[in-house]
Amino acid sequence: MTAPAFPFTHRFRVRYAELDPQSVVFNSRYLEYADLVITEFWRAVGMPFAAEEALDFHVARATVDFRKPLRADEEVDAHARVSRFGNSSMTTEIALHGAGADDLRARIELIHVHVDLGTGRSQPIPEHVRARFALHAGA
Repeated sequence: MTAPAFPFTHRFRVRYAELDPQSVVFNSRYLEYADLVITEFWRAVGMPFAAEEALDFHVARATVDFRKPLRADEEVDAHARVSRFGNSSMTTEIALHGAGADDLRARIELIHVHVDLGTGRSQPIPEHVRARFALHAGA
Protein backbone atom coordinates (compact mmCIF):
# COMPACT_ATOMS: atom_id res chain seq x y z
CA MET A 1 0.00 0.00 0.00
CA THR A 2 1.68 3.19 -1.16
CA ALA A 3 0.71 6.78 -0.42
CA PRO A 4 -0.26 7.77 -4.01
CA ALA A 5 -3.20 5.31 -3.85
CA PHE A 6 -4.73 7.50 -1.14
CA PRO A 7 -6.77 10.58 -2.17
CA PHE A 8 -6.28 12.47 1.10
CA THR A 9 -3.20 13.52 3.07
CA HIS A 10 -2.96 15.43 6.33
CA ARG A 11 0.35 16.34 7.99
CA PHE A 12 0.72 16.67 11.75
CA ARG A 13 3.53 16.68 14.30
CA VAL A 14 4.03 14.28 17.20
CA ARG A 15 3.62 16.15 20.47
CA TYR A 16 5.45 15.53 23.74
CA ALA A 17 2.28 14.48 25.57
CA GLU A 18 1.80 11.59 23.10
CA LEU A 19 5.07 9.87 24.02
CA ASP A 20 5.82 6.99 26.34
CA PRO A 21 8.94 6.86 28.58
CA GLN A 22 11.03 5.61 25.62
CA SER A 23 10.18 8.80 23.65
CA VAL A 24 8.09 6.99 21.06
CA VAL A 25 4.37 7.43 20.47
CA PHE A 26 2.35 5.45 23.01
CA ASN A 27 0.27 2.73 21.37
CA SER A 28 -3.18 4.11 22.25
CA ARG A 29 -2.32 7.39 20.53
CA TYR A 30 -2.50 5.74 17.10
CA LEU A 31 -6.28 5.56 17.41
CA GLU A 32 -6.33 9.22 18.43
CA TYR A 33 -4.35 9.95 15.26
CA ALA A 34 -6.95 7.95 13.30
CA ASP A 35 -9.68 10.14 14.79
CA LEU A 36 -7.78 13.29 13.80
CA VAL A 37 -7.30 12.02 10.25
CA ILE A 38 -10.93 10.91 9.88
CA THR A 39 -12.09 14.34 11.05
CA GLU A 40 -9.92 16.13 8.49
CA PHE A 41 -10.74 13.62 5.72
CA TRP A 42 -14.48 13.92 6.25
CA ARG A 43 -14.18 17.71 6.42
CA ALA A 44 -12.35 17.66 3.06
CA VAL A 45 -15.15 15.67 1.40
CA GLY A 46 -17.85 17.90 2.90
CA MET A 47 -19.24 15.56 5.55
CA PRO A 48 -20.89 17.73 8.23
CA PHE A 49 -20.16 17.05 11.89
CA ALA A 50 -22.38 19.47 13.74
CA ALA A 51 -25.38 20.35 11.62
CA GLU A 52 -28.93 19.17 11.07
CA GLU A 53 -27.65 17.10 8.16
CA ALA A 54 -24.89 15.44 10.22
CA LEU A 55 -25.01 11.66 10.14
CA ASP A 56 -24.17 9.34 13.00
CA PHE A 57 -21.40 6.83 12.43
CA HIS A 58 -19.96 4.60 15.16
CA VAL A 59 -16.67 2.76 15.03
CA ALA A 60 -17.51 -0.93 15.00
CA ARG A 61 -13.94 -2.14 14.56
CA ALA A 62 -10.48 -0.59 14.72
CA THR A 63 -7.27 -2.35 13.77
CA VAL A 64 -3.75 -0.95 14.10
CA ASP A 65 -0.77 -2.63 12.42
CA PHE A 66 2.46 -1.16 13.79
CA ARG A 67 5.54 -1.16 11.54
CA LYS A 68 8.02 1.32 13.00
CA PRO A 69 7.75 3.80 15.87
CA LEU A 70 6.89 7.45 15.54
CA ARG A 71 9.16 9.64 17.63
CA ALA A 72 9.15 12.95 19.50
CA ASP A 73 8.56 16.07 17.36
CA GLU A 74 8.45 14.04 14.15
CA GLU A 75 6.20 15.19 11.30
CA VAL A 76 3.78 12.55 10.06
CA ASP A 77 1.95 12.32 6.75
CA ALA A 78 -1.37 10.57 7.25
CA HIS A 79 -3.03 9.20 4.12
CA ALA A 80 -6.68 8.12 4.05
CA ARG A 81 -9.16 6.47 1.73
CA VAL A 82 -12.46 4.67 1.90
CA SER A 83 -11.70 1.19 0.64
CA ARG A 84 -15.16 -0.35 0.95
CA PHE A 85 -18.80 0.57 1.28
CA GLY A 86 -21.29 -1.95 2.58
CA ASN A 87 -24.99 -1.35 3.02
CA SER A 88 -24.64 0.35 6.42
CA SER A 89 -20.87 0.32 6.93
CA MET A 90 -17.76 1.82 5.41
CA THR A 91 -14.12 0.81 5.78
CA THR A 92 -11.47 3.51 5.92
CA GLU A 93 -7.77 2.80 5.61
CA ILE A 94 -5.21 5.17 7.10
CA ALA A 95 -1.47 4.95 6.50
CA LEU A 96 0.92 6.88 8.74
CA HIS A 97 4.26 7.69 7.13
CA GLY A 98 7.31 9.67 8.14
CA ALA A 99 6.75 13.07 6.50
CA GLY A 100 7.75 13.32 2.87
CA ALA A 101 8.78 9.67 2.57
CA ASP A 102 7.39 6.29 1.64
CA ASP A 103 8.21 5.18 5.18
CA LEU A 104 5.15 3.34 6.51
CA ARG A 105 4.99 3.44 10.31
CA ALA A 106 1.48 2.16 10.92
CA ARG A 107 -1.61 1.08 9.03
CA ILE A 108 -5.01 1.64 10.61
CA GLU A 109 -8.32 0.24 9.44
CA LEU A 110 -11.60 1.60 10.78
CA ILE A 111 -15.05 0.20 10.09
CA HIS A 112 -17.78 2.76 10.72
CA VAL A 113 -21.46 1.83 10.88
CA HIS A 114 -24.18 4.36 10.09
CA VAL A 115 -26.67 4.26 12.97
CA ASP A 116 -29.96 5.73 14.02
CA LEU A 117 -29.30 7.20 17.46
CA GLY A 118 -32.91 6.81 18.52
CA THR A 119 -33.00 3.06 17.99
CA GLY A 120 -29.29 2.27 18.12
CA ARG A 121 -29.68 0.20 14.96
CA SER A 122 -27.68 0.33 11.79
CA GLN A 123 -29.20 1.96 8.74
CA PRO A 124 -28.20 2.25 5.09
CA ILE A 125 -25.57 4.82 4.15
CA PRO A 126 -27.25 7.48 1.99
CA GLU A 127 -26.22 7.68 -1.66
CA HIS A 128 -25.10 11.31 -1.31
CA VAL A 129 -22.48 10.17 1.25
CA ARG A 130 -21.14 7.53 -1.12
CA ALA A 131 -21.08 10.12 -3.91
CA ARG A 132 -19.07 12.61 -1.83
CA PHE A 133 -16.34 10.06 -1.17
CA ALA A 134 -16.37 8.82 -4.79
CA LEU A 135 -16.03 12.38 -6.06
CA HIS A 136 -13.11 13.06 -3.72
CA ALA A 137 -11.40 9.85 -4.83
CA GLY A 138 -11.74 10.91 -8.45
CA ALA A 139 -13.99 7.94 -9.18
